[in-house]
Amino acid sequence: MSTPRRLTRRLIQLYAGLALYGASSALLVRCGLGLEPWNVLHQGLAERTGLSIGVVLTIVGATVLLLWIPLRQRPGLGTISNVLVIGLAMDASLALLPDARGLAARIALLVTGIVLNGAATGLYIAARFGPGPRDGLMTGLHRRLGLSIRAVRTGIEVSVVLTGFLLGGTVGVGTLLYAVSIGPLAQFFLRVFDVAQAPQGSTVVATGSPTRAILRP
Repeated sequence: MSTPRRLTRRLIQLYAGLALYGASSALLVRCGLGLEPWNVLHQGLAERTGLSIGVVLTIVGATVLLLWIPLRQRPGLGTISNVLVIGLAMDASLALLPDARGLAARIALLVTGIVLNGAATGLYIAARFGPGPRDGLMTGLHRRLGLSIRAVRTGIEVSVVLTGFLLGGTVGVGTLLYAVSIGPLAQFFLRVFDVAQAPQGSTVVATGSPTRAILRP
């Protein structure tokens, strides 16, 4: 694949993945059975502030990005786009989606939301435009503190879930199902959507291994 075509594909994947991530997260909100960890926090803050969950997501993402400065992390196009696009897509999807009625419909929304979230993660990360702000926080703390990725990620996600829950965010079976399934789903879709590396010496905007991070909204 030529470099311009490769870059075009990567840009399409980037923004399709971010938009799909926001839409899939909206499905999890509407099912009412539990949100992914960071969105528990976002929903809790939205309940307390009166802002939409998408606006809160954007503000939190920008705040987390500021924490990259002392960690000496370098954002890419995907990092900035993550902050700007996912919240907009989530709010737009919530405006269109009605609340689910009946347990069967809620379970269907939950399963669909998690699978689409995994697909969105694969699309976005495989585009190789840099990690999301929350993943960059995780890897930056890993390097600065000398702790394992697993320990840092677990500490961050437990903290945001507990904080979000205390603020009124929804924690439930969906939160647990998301936690155990998003890794395998993301790994599968990373292989499906992986874009071959550009030849040595290419001037493509950004590169990086897509297998070391899981997107957080």
